[in-house]
Amino acid sequence: MRLMEANAAIAALSALAHAGRLEVFRLLVRAGKDGMAAGEIAQATGHVPQTLSGNLNILGHAGLVASRREGRSIIYTADYARMSGLLGFLMEDCCAGSSEICAPLVDIATRAACCPPQGAVQ
Repeated sequence: MRLMEANAAIAALSALAHAGRLEVFRLLVRAGKDGMAAGEIAQATGHVPQTLSGNLNILGHAGLVASRREGRSIIYTADYARMSGLLGFLMEDCCAGSSEICAPLVDIATRAACCPPQGAVQ
């Protein structure tokens, strides 16, 4: 069974195939599960509200970001399950039995702040 259907992967990749949307998505990934208010995103990226709103809307329709209201603010978060599904979809048929092909990707994941190697002290 596929981790993600091809059409969903195409929608997610299309949404990320824009410099502004990619910047916003990566910012939200770094922000963690608490997310960021739209105003904070605009300040961090320098996007004008109309552009930011459009970018967040496209990312939301692709399932890459979610939003929630907190008081007068709308908080946006990266959808980590969807991101993992997309990465899994891209890697699903990797290596053709040659683990050295994908080994660099494992190294990248283990160097990431959220994914320390097992047994490492934080």
